[in-house]
Amino acid sequence: MRENLEFWLVLAVARTLGRLPRGLARLLAGGLAFAVYWSFGRLRRVGVRNLELALPELPFDERNRILRGVYIHLGWQLVEFCRMTRYTPENTHGWMRTEGLDNYLAAQARGKGVLVLTGHLGAWELSSFYHSLMGYPMGMVIRRLDNRRLDEFVNGIRCLHGNRVLDKGDFARGLLTAMRTGQTVGILMDTNMTPPQGVFVEFFGKPACTASGLARVALKTGAAVLPGFMMWEAAERRYVLHFGPPLVFEQTGDEETDIIAATQQCASVTETWIRRYPDQWLWIHRRWKTRPAGEPGIY
Repeated sequence: MRENLEFWLVLAVARTLGRLPRGLARLLAGGLAFAVYWSFGRLRRVGVRNLELALPELPFDERNRILRGVYIHLGWQLVEFCRMTRYTPENTHGWMRTEGLDNYLAAQARGKGVLVLTGHLGAWELSSFYHSLMGYPMGMVIRRLDNRRLDEFVNGIRCLHGNRVLDKGDFARGLLTAMRTGQTVGILMDTNMTPPQGVFVEFFGKPACTASGLARVALKTGAAVLPGFMMWEAAERRYVLHFGPPLVFEQTGDEETDIIAATQQCASVTETWIRRYPDQWLWIHRRWKTRPAGEPGIY
């Protein structure tokens, strides 16, 4: 009963926001986002704590402005997801574009597979969808939703133009197969992990347990790794899917040392992008929840 209620509620919201003019839909989604901001104090406190840890040099008012911006962009992303079934290459022209596509095409041409380093930054749902809409479908590593019907609905939209989902439960085997057949897979690497799936690296100056799967697969297969983030560029008033230059991982012969170094590289690149667009990252996630042995909890 609850599963069906959740599904029909989400479907009703999706249909409503999908049919309204974008400006009005954004306004309504922004209002919903701020209702969440004021109603869910725990999420707000996590965001405040994370910003204190990561950006202590900023004034209190500026950190609050960033946190409010997070909710605005989450509302906008909800609108985009609800409208994605209507998007075509023609009607997205002019307010979505790609920058650094040559980086992606060169990586793809190597034939060893491409791992796109990404995160919960900007319009992460729209990024892979837009990439497939432009003729470059890719795989996405995701965690299945508990609600089966909702999971099928969401993944059906994600995969409309050839994208495919890789379940985290079959993460390693799925990635290795994809790289050996020259495919592209996007991996969100900015969430809290626990050992042994994660290793501790520096993130905003604090040890953060970070997924090491991308580094392990890249070092094993020789797959190309490049950052890819779709950001709302306020000056242009459009979304831009940025592909950065490929990362180069050193191989010293010490496997674990190389994995930690490569994972640190990924975390540092992600941090650089977050610092450029601080109000578009998911600060309300407990990124530093897992602590090294003997360290007290942060939250």
